[in-house]
Amino acid sequence: MKPIQLGLTLAATLAIPLTLAPACAQGGKSGVERLYILNCGEGVAGDISRWSPGVNVGKSMDFVDSCYLIKHGQGWLLWDTGLADAIAAMPEGQRPADPRMTHWRRPKTLAAQLDQLGVKPSDIKYVAVSHTHPDHIGNMTLFPQSMLLVQKAEYEWPSPLGPRFKADHPVTKLEGDHDVFGDGSVMIISTPGHTPGHQSLLVKLPKTGAVLLSGDAVHFKENWENRRVPEGNDSKDKTAASMQRMADVMAKEKAQLWINHDKAQRDGQKMSPEYYE
Repeated sequence: MKPIQLGLTLAATLAIPLTLAPACAQGGKSGVERLYILNCGEGVAGDISRWSPGVNVGKSMDFVDSCYLIKHGQGWLLWDTGLADAIAAMPEGQRPADPRMTHWRRPKTLAAQLDQLGVKPSDIKYVAVSHTHPDHIGNMTLFPQSMLLVQKAEYEWPSPLGPRFKADHPVTKLEGDHDVFGDGSVMIISTPGHTPGHQSLLVKLPKTGAVLLSGDAVHFKENWENRRVPEGNDSKDKTAASMQRMADVMAKEKAQLWINHDKAQRDGQKMSPEYYE
């Protein structure tokens, strides 16, 4: 199948779930009330050509790691849990053995940021993860009672990093898109490629409008604009198809793209305890 045809075919799969969108536009307790951006890590990527093969070789870049807390009329959803809070106690942060990798620090713990908002880990109804790399699932043990929303392909992926979730953690294994609250206001969008079961999140805010949370489908703005595929991704073809699908969703929903690791973008955003409505 030609790439253009593939993009159109994938976009077509959104037609049914996205028809639910008008329900959340009516407001009330059935929709999203607030979205908080949490600081889940800061660091320096040693060589960003890892994400753009042949381009920016040897160039370093400041990175951030964001988590997102969403207050919905039906409960709280946490999107990604960031780097492990334990890194906050390391004076020099988590220094990588390979200088090309990212040297991470944790200026604020996730636990402290939730506490500042008066939210207890036990209040979190759902924890959804974009994928299962350590900088996105570092604090899963804080939420033993929260329902984990993850793609089946991701959950069952035999990662070389070893077990990523406790066997007794409640989980819903997804196979494609998922309407989290049943009203179209928070949609998990399947975007495989970076990992086998990578997913992104479409959130429809009453005042801000729609935002698409990238996960690691893209790492920074330049790579998004040039549709570059990182060297270590699970599938180049699926990554390209997922980026096209994201573009189609953004066009349909008039959505902003919030790129998880892009520091330049996050520097212009409101951080918790401020929020978006």
